[in-house]
Amino acid sequence: MGDAPAEGFGTVVGPDGAASVPSDDEQELDTVVDANDFLDSDDDLDDELTDEDDESGEDDESDEDDEDSDDDDEGEGDEADDLSSLEEEGEIAADYIEGLLDIADLDGDIDMDVEGDRAVVSVVGATLDELVGDDGEVLEALQELTRLAVHRKTGVRARLMLDVGGFRSRRRTELAELGRSVADEVSRTGEPKKLRAMSPFERKIIHDAVAVAGLRSESEGEEPHRRVVVFPAS
Repeated sequence: MGDAPAEGFGTVVGPDGAASVPSDDEQELDTVVDANDFLDSDDDLDDELTDEDDESGEDDESDEDDEDSDDDDEGEGDEADDLSSLEEEGEIAADYIEGLLDIADLDGDIDMDVEGDRAVVSVVGATLDELVGDDGEVLEALQELTRLAVHRKTGVRARLMLDVGGFRSRRRTELAELGRSVADEVSRTGEPKKLRAMSPFERKIIHDAVAVAGLRSESEGEEPHRRVVVFPAS
């Protein structure tokens, strides 16, 4: 008597106990991750989003200066491990995005890179407005789904960044200029200025630009209405 197929991913068990394997189309559709499988509540998604947003507008301090010089070799090994992990995240994310593009019958090449402490995956070679949406809303949602796909494979919460058609690169330039402009205005008037609601990615760019100008900024409010407030220098 032949062995029955093992139950698990890709196997369907019918009411009579018989096991069957889904068709190729069904397996392809299974590459799309259901966010509900990975988030127990809306609070988990809020935690994921706010990981990128520094409430004080300052970057996290590096711990490298606190390490003993005798640990240099160990530190180099840790950096290599971190780089390898980020490259793995990028590869998983790229495979996931490629699957979505195939299902949606959309064209585009995928580039992978590592910037600082996060993997960056970019869809290039095409203008895919439907994957960006108004003010990047669709892109933000797609990025969260991609992070969840990576989390399923690695068991580690990913901080990777997804870009489509250079949207984030252009947006970064625009927001950096806005941050400098607002900082100049606040310095001139001496009055705090509240900006419109922004995504964590956008708020972080404003915080950085304001900090470079020597002013202080904070985020206030709840998602999706969270916004940056710029204060005059103390």
